[in-house]
Amino acid sequence: MFKRIQPVDKPVHLVFEEQPITACEGDSVAAALLAAGVTAFRQVARGDALRGPYCMIGNCYECRVEIDGKPNLQACQQRVRDGIQVRLQRGLRKPGERDEP
Repeated sequence: MFKRIQPVDKPVHLVFEEQPITACEGDSVAAALLAAGVTAFRQVARGDALRGPYCMIGNCYECRVEIDGKPNLQACQQRVRDGIQVRLQRGLRKPGERDEP
C-alpha cells in the first residue's frame, strides 16, 4: 500500500510487536510503520476493531501506540530512535493514566 520513493539512506532499527523494522533516520514512527506495511496501530477501547493513522499531523489520535512501555503516544508525532520497542495500543487507559504531551 505505502512504499518509499527513495531508498533508506541512514537506517534506524526498531521493533514493532516483536517484528524488526528498518526505518530511515528522521522518519516519524507512523511513517516507518506504514513503509514497513503495518497499518493497524491500535485496538479500539471496546471491541476488536483496529485503527491506523488518519491525519498524520497529530489532530486525530488514531495512531496511538505504546513506545518503550509508555502508552498513548501519537506515532505521527514521535521520531524513530534506534532500538525503540513499539507495541499496539490496546483498549482503555488504566485509571490515573494520562496522555503524554
